[in-house]
Amino acid sequence: MTRIVLADDHKIVRDGLKRILASTDLEVAAEAADGDELLKLVRAADYDVAVVDMSMPGLSGLALIKRLKSEKPKLRILVLSMHGEGQYAARVLKAGASGYLNKDSAAEQLVGAIRKVAAGGMHIGEAAAASLVASEKSPHEALSDREFEVLRLLVDGLGPTEIGERLHLSVKTVSTHKTRILEKLNLGSTAELVRYALEHKLVG
Repeated sequence: MTRIVLADDHKIVRDGLKRILASTDLEVAAEAADGDELLKLVRAADYDVAVVDMSMPGLSGLALIKRLKSEKPKLRILVLSMHGEGQYAARVLKAGASGYLNKDSAAEQLVGAIRKVAAGGMHIGEAAAASLVASEKSPHEALSDREFEVLRLLVDGLGPTEIGERLHLSVKTVSTHKTRILEKLNLGSTAELVRYALEHKLVG
């Protein structure tokens, strides 16, 4: 029996995932509503696969994946996200995840993706596979993981104070990251950054 821990801040999503897995040999052994709760569960017990939402309150995204791998190196991580597959898949795999699945594809691909990841394989959707090579040449690939997280939250409409609280950074540090992001992408404002993110499918 493959033991799974689900992490998503929306109960309706967790319930939906459990329904998909209910008639399989995959056991949902625990669930978490945010990254901090997920870390506590992982520290307290062993699971085979963690199905993790990319965007949750508190610790989330790339930082959460790296922390999970440092706490439990053998834990397999399948990232479930609404964000553009190709742009995020490369980063989550580099951070230590074993797979990336867009929420739009979850109903059809979730069971197969979990089984593949649990068996030691890697899973990325067709859209991610098709765009991984192209994304390596995009300007945003020059951003550090932290800068990429700040970019994602800026595009989601969060201000420097909110981003600082989410990523445990000072407002000054967030502003510095924002300046570097705009410089690296050769953009002049947050509005241009949002347009860039839409054009490159960095938003869900």
